[in-house]
Amino acid sequence: MRQAVLFGGPILVIVLAIIAASMLFTVHQTQQAIVMQLGNPKRVIQEPGLYVKAPFWQNVLYFDARVLDFAPQAEEIITSDQKRIVVDSFVRYRIDDPLKFFQSVSTEVGVQSRLAGVVVSSLRRVVGNSNFSSILSDERDDIMSNIQSEVNGAAKEFGIEIVDFRIRRTDLPDANAQSIYQRMRTEREREAKEFRAQGAEVAQRIRARAERERTVLIAESKKTAQIRRGEGDADAIRIYAESFGQDPDFFAFYRSMEAYRNALGKENTTLVLSPDSDFFDFFGDISGRATTRGE
Repeated sequence: MRQAVLFGGPILVIVLAIIAASMLFTVHQTQQAIVMQLGNPKRVIQEPGLYVKAPFWQNVLYFDARVLDFAPQAEEIITSDQKRIVVDSFVRYRIDDPLKFFQSVSTEVGVQSRLAGVVVSSLRRVVGNSNFSSILSDERDDIMSNIQSEVNGAAKEFGIEIVDFRIRRTDLPDANAQSIYQRMRTEREREAKEFRAQGAEVAQRIRARAERERTVLIAESKKTAQIRRGEGDADAIRIYAESFGQDPDFFAFYRSMEAYRNALGKENTTLVLSPDSDFFDFFGDISGRATTRGE
């Protein structure tokens, strides 16, 4: 009898340990859980810690409490300006209601298949109502925000919350890329030719205006120079006349000296003149006085 009691003690401890292990469970801080009883949900746990459940006939389903990523396949969409583009996007979501999540989609694989249809439908609706240039501009943020709002409204039925939605890339289909690039190149070349023509027109107007101003300035300068030259000649003639009137002999001598300097100042000068020419009037006397013909 005593041996049976001694033998039954360890067995009781083991049984109690097994019962305790089946009753106690922990929820990690990155998890949330649903306590199930015979396939029916009984309790939802969203806070980390140590919890107790009924042994054996209750089990625990764990769900991730972190933000999860999902990237649907790239979709080919036609924009409002009839541009065919390939849109590559991704979604970040969190399981907000584990019970509704379990009842609607059960697993992450299930929610991703359902979420893909919602994302594609919203993409086609929002991007299809936008033009190609807006998707490549600052309006892209508004487009992504609208898609996130639409997807989030539908995702509440699955017990999840859409934390973020992003369009990663927007490409042209391979079949249309070359033709679109060529059309864009042709358009840019046409604009470049138009700008060059406008620039050439403006340059021609500037050159014509500058040439006209140059002609006017030169004409006015020549006019002013002629006036100044005439005034100078008049002053010179007046001065010569006054000097001639005061001392005719000196004036004749000065004019003859200028003539000698201009005629005889250069090297290898040859003159053929008569000895009694007026040019040699001041050569006839050693004192430099002018001589008259016949003297």
